[in-house]
Amino acid sequence: MYKRPVCSFNTGKYPRLQNVDMHRSVPISELNGRMERFRARMEKENPDWEMAAIFGKINLYYFTGTMQDGMLLIPRDGEAVYWVRRSYDRAEKESYFPDIRPMQSYRDAAACYGNLPDTVFTETELVPIGMFERFQKYFPFTRVRSADLQVAWVRALKSPYELSLMEKAGKIHRKVLEDLIPGILVEGMSEAGFGSEVYALLVREGHHGVVRFGMFDTEIEVGQLGFGESSIYPTRFNGPGGAYGMCPAVPLLGSPKRTLKPGDLVYIDNACGVEGYQTDKTMNYMFGKPLPDNAIEIHYQCVDIQDEMASLLRPGNTPSGIYSGIMDSVTPEFRENFMGFGNRQVNFLGHGVGLLVDEIPVIAKGFDDPLQEGMVIALEPKKGIKGVGMVGIENTFVVTPGGGVSITGKSGGLIPVW
Repeated sequence: MYKRPVCSFNTGKYPRLQNVDMHRSVPISELNGRMERFRARMEKENPDWEMAAIFGKINLYYFTGTMQDGMLLIPRDGEAVYWVRRSYDRAEKESYFPDIRPMQSYRDAAACYGNLPDTVFTETELVPIGMFERFQKYFPFTRVRSADLQVAWVRALKSPYELSLMEKAGKIHRKVLEDLIPGILVEGMSEAGFGSEVYALLVREGHHGVVRFGMFDTEIEVGQLGFGESSIYPTRFNGPGGAYGMCPAVPLLGSPKRTLKPGDLVYIDNACGVEGYQTDKTMNYMFGKPLPDNAIEIHYQCVDIQDEMASLLRPGNTPSGIYSGIMDSVTPEFRENFMGFGNRQVNFLGHGVGLLVDEIPVIAKGFDDPLQEGMVIALEPKKGIKGVGMVGIENTFVVTPGGGVSITGKSGGLIPVW
């Protein structure tokens, strides 16, 4: 039977370091609520659980309010402890988590525990085998089970505090993509130069400067962007759009050689974040002259699909039902190159967003749990067109009883720039 830690370190007997003014800390009420919801979900789905171990920096931030190198041990009975390797001082300064303790290695933490349960729940989709083996050397669990979905579903339901941050991100996102980008597009600029200027605009307006995904080994810089058919160029990224990128070793940002010319479609699909929380948005522009009529018509069909899906983002509706209904409603002709181009089509129409851009639930088959008020979903119906690029749209919506409410703007896209 597990016994709680017996070491004292910092258990509330010693004064905590003063919180620095330049960072706003996650309220203790938020941290307590998140831990309570996680424990409740574990009790419901794994009633025999005894301990969970959290290692990933995003989940550590979610539960503790700071993003340090360490681990969070959550027992079924007793208080959770955040063991920090580096930086303990910073964790103390910026987190209200009640029990933060320093360690040099897992050995230090293990010395404070008595008998351990046979099974530990952890982030099996995230923790490297070598890292877990080092942990297991001092915490000799005999069985490992996944806590990935339990954590993900808890994070899927946003609190008013989280929604307030996402609304701030959405306002910045809307301003930059709808109001400011048309003013920086000039003939002859490269895709890489465009991406650099977009990044500068976003950060200047308040974007936290980084884009985070949960997909394994995924890098992103600013977002997916491109001129013309760059936006349908093949990539490993699991999304409908494409990009040439800088080079084969860095297939990100945009090409330093592809330059903007009259008649180009300009495409950008990117995230904007405030204090860790992100929104996702796609906007496109017609530079110099209009696109062909059929491309414009297809684009606005995608906008109509977005609006229809948004009306269905109500508590009780299922993501799988929304997906099936939309896919059944489009014609076979429209399905060709819908949500991708050629054989690179994706099997979803939208996805959850928050601390990561790619969260659950996903508007796709297999997601049968009903939506709940306060979930946040990015809807992105898009279609690739040969000779033109990727048309369509994406905005981030909050699930409400009256349907999805966009927090990233209402522009229909294809903004003319001439």
